[in-house]
Amino acid sequence: MALYVQKFGGTSVGSPDRIREVADHVARCRKRGDEIVLVVSAMGKETDELLRLADDVSKTKPGREMDMLVTGGERKACALVAMALTDLGIESESFTGSQAGFRTDTTHRDAKILEVNPYRIRDAVAAGKVPVVGGSQGVSTDNNVTFFGRGGSDTTAVALAHALDADACELYTDVPGVFTTDPRLVPEARKMDQISFDELLEMTATGCPKPAMRSVELARSHNVRLHVRSAFSWVPGTWVSQEASMENAIIASVTHDTSEAKMTVSGVPDKPGVAARLFRTLADAGINVDMIVQNVSADGATDISFTLPHEQVGTAEPTVAALIDEIGATGSVTDSNIGRVSLVGAGMQTNPGVAATMFETLSNAGINIEMISTSAIRISCVVREDQAEQAVTVLHAAFELHKPAEERAGF
Repeated sequence: MALYVQKFGGTSVGSPDRIREVADHVARCRKRGDEIVLVVSAMGKETDELLRLADDVSKTKPGREMDMLVTGGERKACALVAMALTDLGIESESFTGSQAGFRTDTTHRDAKILEVNPYRIRDAVAAGKVPVVGGSQGVSTDNNVTFFGRGGSDTTAVALAHALDADACELYTDVPGVFTTDPRLVPEARKMDQISFDELLEMTATGCPKPAMRSVELARSHNVRLHVRSAFSWVPGTWVSQEASMENAIIASVTHDTSEAKMTVSGVPDKPGVAARLFRTLADAGINVDMIVQNVSADGATDISFTLPHEQVGTAEPTVAALIDEIGATGSVTDSNIGRVSLVGAGMQTNPGVAATMFETLSNAGINIEMISTSAIRISCVVREDQAEQAVTVLHAAFELHKPAEERAGF
């Protein structure tokens, strides 16, 4: 008998019919002898609707009240799923995040989990019941309801799987698994049967929307096996574990992201402490800096460029402007029309030629590279936003990701 934590996203429980489908699936799992703990998101676009209502009634939108509001969607969904299970003769109980034992810090709208003590969930499983937990929520150390942010139900499921020592955590969504790239852009994209935590973490950090990056980080830290799969076809999806598979020997995927802007601070004195002052001030302002490139110094001054989320530009620009005179720079400029394209693959560490092939492919397509960033298993290039999708297409073809790994050419 195996214990699985199964998470169902908003589209997976988006209607009464979908909720009944989930209940039928759980019944089949129970029939084969498995123990199941469910984590569910709010139905469909309900979270978006709740946020719209908040916009309509409030300008201040206090964090405490926002968390009370948005977590209501998950509580509604888990109660309905528990009802559907009961109708099939499966004993079930719904639980809020706090009832499930999630203790968090006091940050509203983006709370971090401090500990999970799921004794009530264990008791329910031991009694032969299927617990249904509302995702993305907990209770803070000062006893307020907290919300984990968008994608937080994935994090709830992984944390619960770790706390329960589950055999695996299955993340059910509206896609059948993890693909070599976005299949909406490249119809030839292949679903991968297996991928490593490190590869998936790089993918989620560079544009792959599912699963949530926080959940992958947590799964990697605690070695929780993940299974990303579809709630609409029920076919096996993509398994995620510590080991890279032979399938992903060199390049696993191509990702892209157009959610960032680029800021360039020009005429920065090339001396110790200046960059530290710049980026410490940005960090203190809550700016999430990503790629950083510093040009070669000329006449004792240099330019520093970095990327950041579009939604943080409004905070970053005055923050940097206030520093210009202090650090002795000459000015700054923001470019919001950029895109990032990335190659991810554990095998690139031991296979020369990947970077050369990437740069040659983009050059042959007339795509100029503005910034380059690398890690052990990733190469990212900043290009023009309107060329990002073309970059994905030509790179996917150049590295033959539409083929099984054993049929691809070397680089």
